[in-house]
Amino acid sequence: MPKVLVLFYSRTGNTAALADAIAEGAGSVKFTEVEVRRIDDLAPASVIDANEGWKAARAALAAKYRTLESVESLAHYDALIVGSPARFGIMSAELKNALDQAGPLWQRGALVDKVGSAFGSVATPDGGHEMNLMSMLVPMMHFGMILVPPGYSDASVFTAGSPYGATAATASGAPTAGDLAVARHQGARVAKVAEWVRHAKSHEAHGHRH
Repeated sequence: MPKVLVLFYSRTGNTAALADAIAEGAGSVKFTEVEVRRIDDLAPASVIDANEGWKAARAALAAKYRTLESVESLAHYDALIVGSPARFGIMSAELKNALDQAGPLWQRGALVDKVGSAFGSVATPDGGHEMNLMSMLVPMMHFGMILVPPGYSDASVFTAGSPYGATAATASGAPTAGDLAVARHQGARVAKVAEWVRHAKSHEAHGHRH
């Protein structure tokens, strides 16, 4: 059974809502184990505490989601789906910092042929949705992962989102029902492909023993 990790940073909860929908979609695939982990803020507590909205949002997120114990644990999953709000058109420093710590995993090829995918949120419709998603997918290419975006693989859900990954414009509120539908589809697609890859690897390993 494939193990899928949904790893995200969220400031206000919008990216977290997409993470939940992706996890729901992945979990709908039979025998899939899904875990959701949050990346904590890099800003000092004094800065967060001075902003009541940020402080309240962080407390709510911390109460709902466990943080990632260590970047080393990424090697234990068959698929990694990462998410972040855009910061000037690319992923947040929090997610970038986590991926930067994966150097030892990259050096020993621990993420090679794992399945990778990305999702995100942007304040405005033209705020860099695709650049944000691509900024997350590029490190996965360096890790040797197999990228599985949603593409236009299910026309019924693509009234929103992006072929690069689920995304939402959130200046006027939370992700829409359409945004969440794309996220669920993306999660299910990643889980299915992760199972295909895991199954193929097990056959290859069995063949090598004989």
